[in-house]
Amino acid sequence: MAKITVQDTQITVVTIDERDYISLTDMVRNIENGLALIEKWLRNKNTIEFLGIWEEMYNPAFNSPEFEGIKNAAGLNRFILSVK
Repeated sequence: MAKITVQDTQITVVTIDERDYISLTDMVRNIENGLALIEKWLRNKNTIEFLGIWEEMYNPAFNSPEFEGIKNAAGLNRFILSVK
């Protein structure tokens, strides 16, 4: 794993199959309520649908039937998806 520094914040970069992925949690670590910002983003139904499409495309072990339950609950007030 490599790290880059952006505005005095170290961000983890993981390379898989010659593609780089950055850590969102690292990006918001030094922002006030940064993890809460990601949690709010993860509650959005559009975000959940996007993540499901991405997983279907790039994760051969993706559990589509279980994801349907998550997708159906997304957007409801009681729905929480943890950053961890």
